[in-house]
Amino acid sequence: MKAENITFFLPTRKGSQRVENKNTRMFAGIEGGLLEVKLRQLLKTRNIDEIILSTNDEECISIAQKYTNRDTRFKIIERPNHLCLDVTNLQDLIEYVPTITEADHILWGHVTTPIAGADEYDKAIDLYLSKLQEDVDSLISVVELKNFLLDQEGKLINNSTDLPWPRTQDLDALFEINHVMFIAKREVYEHDKNRIGKKPIIYTMDKIKSFDIDWQDDFLIAEMIYKNLF
Repeated sequence: MKAENITFFLPTRKGSQRVENKNTRMFAGIEGGLLEVKLRQLLKTRNIDEIILSTNDEECISIAQKYTNRDTRFKIIERPNHLCLDVTNLQDLIEYVPTITEADHILWGHVTTPIAGADEYDKAIDLYLSKLQEDVDSLISVVELKNFLLDQEGKLINNSTDLPWPRTQDLDALFEINHVMFIAKREVYEHDKNRIGKKPIIYTMDKIKSFDIDWQDDFLIAEMIYKNLF
């Protein structure tokens, strides 16, 4: 491993409620679905030293098993069922992650972001590593929002109501976490009990690569995007 080694933590679990068998059902004609897509992407990366599939799903294990003999970086670690429930506290899962890897840095990503591939991960890691001497402790991927947003009372969040209204492109940018990647020093997990440190880099991605599957409509849209691009 290089001086600053990085583990990719890829969690999946049984029992997706919003999209049935979301991780493993056929996706864009690919057997093994989103999990197969993501594993192929990760195995093409140059900056990731260890890839951990953390799951309690037998189907995920079956799909992924073939890669344990193809790339020494790849491991399957069965996650305890109490950390795979709908009611599992994210904090408990965060505290679990550094117990299964000795890496200096942890990149947490998801199979539900099929448009973000190896090049995007490597680019973000290059940026993150280049900033470590500036006391940066984490990186979080986002998509930029420049639009008129309302709170629950109907008040504009990012602009006053003074007329004339500005153009949307002239608004101050807000950033939405896109769940493609969270990179952080091991110490952030162990001491801060978090995936984001106190001095993060905001890594902006375009909307297409940021696409995250959460609902059935998202799954169908992602398939169309993936087929069109790849």
